[in-house]
Amino acid sequence: MPKEMKRIKLGSQGLEVSAIGLGCMGMSFAYGPAKPEHDMIQLIHHAINSGVTHLNTSDLYGPYTNEILIGKALKGVPREKVQVATKFGLRFGDGFGEVEIHGEPEYVRASCEASLERLGVDYIDLYYAHRIDPKVPIEITMGELKKLVEEGKIKYIGLSEASPETIRRAHAVHPLSAVQLEWSLWSRDSEEDVIPLCRELGIGIVPWAPLGSGFFASGPKILDNLTNDDYRKVLPRLQGENFDHNKRVFEQVNKMAEKKGCTLAQLALAWVLHQGDDVCPIPGTTKIGNLNQNLGALSVKLTAQDMAELESMASFKGARMPEEILKISYKNANTPPLSSWKSE
Repeated sequence: MPKEMKRIKLGSQGLEVSAIGLGCMGMSFAYGPAKPEHDMIQLIHHAINSGVTHLNTSDLYGPYTNEILIGKALKGVPREKVQVATKFGLRFGDGFGEVEIHGEPEYVRASCEASLERLGVDYIDLYYAHRIDPKVPIEITMGELKKLVEEGKIKYIGLSEASPETIRRAHAVHPLSAVQLEWSLWSRDSEEDVIPLCRELGIGIVPWAPLGSGFFASGPKILDNLTNDDYRKVLPRLQGENFDHNKRVFEQVNKMAEKKGCTLAQLALAWVLHQGDDVCPIPGTTKIGNLNQNLGALSVKLTAQDMAELESMASFKGARMPEEILKISYKNANTPPLSSWKSE
């Protein structure tokens, strides 16, 4: 583990975070049952004491319980010691597995105020639209976020799983500090369009699932202990022929990790960390040992040749998410023109 955590800047508005963040979703949501509160608070405290300042959550996780957990963990922690990132805009519908997306101004404001209360903070450091509402021009959603910045309720604005067109339009209303996207050795499609645009506009990049939703940590054994309510059971890359192929890729990449004297999880995370000083991955974990291992990735050095070799090996099969979730993700995340909006 590094003696002192490196810090990086996200965007050009002044947001500074630890080089690695902590994804908190799996503590409460999506990866099986919620984990014991006491243990998760201990984990968050260990992360902060290890120099991790960037905590990532959402009102969807639980829903709501993950924000409440973080709020409890932050009691007594100096506010300036952490940067809290949360999200709004997704909520569960009436049917099983249904989600609604909301970007209306009144929804944005109500969500922000509810998150502030659950988190027990006076302001949110980084506030993301979790998904892009296809019914509301992004300029309208951003207009309300801009007001929240002016009121001091949020400091910086981000978008998650947004298309290049949406990012450009949003950034014209108020500068974005970060775009959150799936980016790892097994999810690289954003390199074609979103990542170059973020760099053109000076927007920070926050990769979620940098360890392939745990595949790079657990490998082929990942499916052995998943409960029925674990989201990863439906990931296309962990199904049938895709999984058989991806297991073979895992073994190949693992040999390189052995040569480098690190774990495969550290190698995969180091690959993301080597993408630039505008990138802050947010690997999630529920175990202190795994957190320490993730922090060890900061000490793994990769040459340009190592990076190229890794990229040539990492040819994974299968879609990165189930089709119903891909439908609301960045390739399809466009909003109507501003001229179409009729305020009530």
